[in-house]
Amino acid sequence: MRIKFNYDLSSMNTFRMKVSCACFVEYENVAELEGLNFDSLPRPLLHMGEGSNLLFTGDFPGTVLHSNIEYIKYVDVGLDEVPVIVGAGVNFDSFVAETCRHGLWGAENLSLIPGEVGAAAVQNIGAYGAEVKDIISGVVCFDLKERKKCRFKASECGYGYRSSMFKEGENRGRYVVTSVLFRLSRKPAPKLDYKGLREVLGDRTDLTPRDLRDAVIEIRRSKLPDPEKTGSAGSFFKNPVVSAEQFARISPDGSAPHFVLPDGTVKVPAAWLIDSCGLKGAMEGGAQVYPAQPLVIVNASGEATPADVLALENRIVNEVKARFGVELHPEVEHI
Repeated sequence: MRIKFNYDLSSMNTFRMKVSCACFVEYENVAELEGLNFDSLPRPLLHMGEGSNLLFTGDFPGTVLHSNIEYIKYVDVGLDEVPVIVGAGVNFDSFVAETCRHGLWGAENLSLIPGEVGAAAVQNIGAYGAEVKDIISGVVCFDLKERKKCRFKASECGYGYRSSMFKEGENRGRYVVTSVLFRLSRKPAPKLDYKGLREVLGDRTDLTPRDLRDAVIEIRRSKLPDPEKTGSAGSFFKNPVVSAEQFARISPDGSAPHFVLPDGTVKVPAAWLIDSCGLKGAMEGGAQVYPAQPLVIVNASGEATPADVLALENRIVNEVKARFGVELHPEVEHI
C-alpha cells in the first residue's frame, strides 16, 4: 500500500488538470483497504479510478483512494452464461478486450471507454446501444460507514442513465467498489441498433464479439480525441430528455436527430444542440469544444485550467438554453 501526502494528481485525471490532493492512498487488496485507519486521513474522502469522468475544479483538500485490485476470474461451468468476477482496479477496456478474445458476448459495445471496472459500475457507463448495467449481476463493496464488506445485486443498485445508487444522497462516497460480477454469454447477441455500427459492419451475419469491438473502436477513434495526446473526460454532457411538445418546439419539422422513449418523452443528442448553436471548436482559454465531436470538451492547449473548462461549460449551457430552452447537465463529475 502506498500513502503519499501533497500528491500531484496531474497523471491521475484524463483532463490533465494540474491539481493535487492532501493525501493519496493506493491499496493492493481488500485487506489493506479494511486495515486503513480512516479516522487519521484528511477529509473528505474521494475514491477514484483513472479519473476519466472527473473535472477537478481545484486542489482536493482531502484523501484520494485508488484501487490496485486487479484480477479477472471466470466461473465457467460449461453453460451458455459465463459469470466473470473482476477486481475494481482492472482497466475496463482491458477487461472488454479479454472477453472478446474468449468469444464472450455482452461487453463489446463498451470497447475503448476509459476508466476502471469499479468506476464503470458506479457511473453505469454506456455507448453504442449498451450500458454496463446490462451485464452486471452484482457488486461487492466496502462500506466506509459501517466498515464492513457488503454485496448488492444489480437490481439493488438503482441503475439509470449514467447513474446508480452509489452516486445518490447519503450513499454518495459511502461505498467503495472492490469487485464486480459480470454476466456474459456464449450465445451470439450482437447489438446493432446504433446506425454507425451497421455502416461499418455492413450486412454481415457471421459476427464475433471481436468484430463488434473493432467496429466500435474505429468509430470512437474517428470521433473522439486520443487520450494519450489530448486531455478530456469524454462526453461532457448528458443527452437531455424532453417532452414531445418541447421537442416539437426544438425541431418543428421533426428533422433533428432524436430517440422516442417508451413513455413518449424524447432524448435529443446534446452534441446536436451544441453544434446547432455554432459552438463546435469554441474556446475559453486553453479549453475547447472538440471540433470532431461537440459533446466533448478538451484541454486543447495542454495548459487549460479548471476555470477555463468551467467557463466553456457555462457558455455552452447558457447558449443552448437561450436558443432551445433546454438545460444541459454535465455527465462529468465536478470535484
